[in-house]
Amino acid sequence: MSPRKRYSRPSLGGQQASHRNESAEAGNDGGYNAGIAVFSYIVGGIIVWSLIGWGLDNLWGTRWIVLLGALLGATGGFYLSHMHGLTRQSSSSGESNADSGPSTDGDSNAK
Repeated sequence: MSPRKRYSRPSLGGQQASHRNESAEAGNDGGYNAGIAVFSYIVGGIIVWSLIGWGLDNLWGTRWIVLLGALLGATGGFYLSHMHGLTRQSSSSGESNADSGPSTDGDSNAK
């Protein structure tokens, strides 16, 4: 029987450094991307649910369901963006403001 050679992966030192730089640069526009996502959720919800309301208005002969659909779509879009974590404010270090601990403004009576 012949001895097996172990396969070792080649070193990725240079590639890992460039990958870290690319991910750091991509993270700089996270606020802009989150804003576009929130906007598209809300506008998309308004459009979709308004069309559903318009169809129900034509089916039932009413005129108010389209407005209810628009309100439902806006609420649903905001809910989706909140559940995806797009509406949280974060500090420059990447943690949310609530995670930073109590304020140090000297108010000892704060709970």
